[in-house]
Amino acid sequence: MPRMVVRTALVLLLTGLSASAFAGSFAGTSAGASSGGSSASSGSTSGDDKVIAQAREDAAGFVASDGRIRGARLEAAMRHLRETQSAARDASDLALAQAILAR
Repeated sequence: MPRMVVRTALVLLLTGLSASAFAGSFAGTSAGASSGGSSASSGSTSGDDKVIAQAREDAAGFVASDGRIRGARLEAAMRHLRETQSAARDASDLALAQAILAR
């Protein structure tokens, strides 16, 4: 159980320190992102959004372990992002995992 507490604390720390810088540039180009909160994108839960949402736990483990823990849902989400988002094509796996956590 203490290992999970350390992992959670590490995830929160890493997310707070590094995801915010990348999220600003990546999230602005992502589908569904809006600065004005338009009604067209709010409330939308497409299958694409589910792929990303389901990968959050795997992304947290990946970030906390510095890339040593890779889950199937994270792999699927990163593949999906690279296929559908031009900003994600050249991003590192770590940057994509951080962006998933920032959503």
